[in-house]
Amino acid sequence: MRPLRSRARWEDDVREPVLDVAHLGHIELLTPKLEESRAFFVDVLGMTESGRRGGSVYLRAWDDYERYSLQLTAATVPALGHAAFRARSPQALARRVEAIERTGLGIGWHEGELGHGPAYRFHDPDGHTIEIYYETEWYEAPEALRPALKNQAQRHPARGVGVRRLDHFNCLAVDIAANRRFFEDNLGFRLTEQIVLDSGVEAGMWLTATNKSYDFAYTREAHGIRGRFHHVTYALDSREAVLQAADVFLEAGVPIETGPHKHAVQQTFFLYVFEPGGHRVEVANAGARLVLAPDWKPIRWTEAERRKGQAWGLKTIDTFHTHGTPPLPREHGGPADDGSEDLAGDGIAS
Repeated sequence: MRPLRSRARWEDDVREPVLDVAHLGHIELLTPKLEESRAFFVDVLGMTESGRRGGSVYLRAWDDYERYSLQLTAATVPALGHAAFRARSPQALARRVEAIERTGLGIGWHEGELGHGPAYRFHDPDGHTIEIYYETEWYEAPEALRPALKNQAQRHPARGVGVRRLDHFNCLAVDIAANRRFFEDNLGFRLTEQIVLDSGVEAGMWLTATNKSYDFAYTREAHGIRGRFHHVTYALDSREAVLQAADVFLEAGVPIETGPHKHAVQQTFFLYVFEPGGHRVEVANAGARLVLAPDWKPIRWTEAERRKGQAWGLKTIDTFHTHGTPPLPREHGGPADDGSEDLAGDGIAS
């Protein structure tokens, strides 16, 4: 049995955790096909429209407690608009803003957004736009959507896939280590799993602010292009629900990129599709694993281990490793005049 450490040793070794971030709040996706993207998320994924303002449509899954978890905004090319985290308190928000401003990556306060109060926006080291806020609008279901149980946000829509809640997102980044340190040091996220290549270069990170095994992930961008987005994930209740989702996508004519399979990293049972605007969307039984240990030791996956592929299922399709939004420039194998795209991958990312 491993000997216990002395109290003094604990105090020397354990850094006081920063618990100022409550959870992932919402994602904004820019889309060149706003109404087609909206139809996908409403009719196929089973989400509910909860508002419109300007060039944006706001959508929610049936068990999201806030007014929305997805903002679709009209744009010329698909890309991540921003990702948003809710702070635990006004004081927590103030502390994180102070820490971010010291990094020089702050953008400033953003106000007047539908559904939540003032948000502080900033860039991560790779150039993605992130925001943190506290004040929020809790969803009040209209009579037609009022659930039978008062501890549920909305009646189950019984439409399409019927996604339950926003689970996580995945960005592509050139320097994984720099982004990991930024989120750990300035926002208090905990690393749960990572990929480290034989060269020592970090190729993937999975971080959490909650007891979920991860709230977001960053994996290595294979072309050295900053600020690209990989996918957004909505959670389902079971593996069977993911299998049923595959049938829904088939009937709706939605292209399935890969899955259903099981990831080795984080053990997520997954299915990936593309929505009309060009973004990759995942549905997954993603909430099965919890990280309850306050002194969790991050799992490190080696290059050889990751080249084995998924836990089980078919080999990961090449597009999974390099396709992201916005599309690659033509000099990096991006869309040619005929709309095709060369997306050969490096085979490392989860």
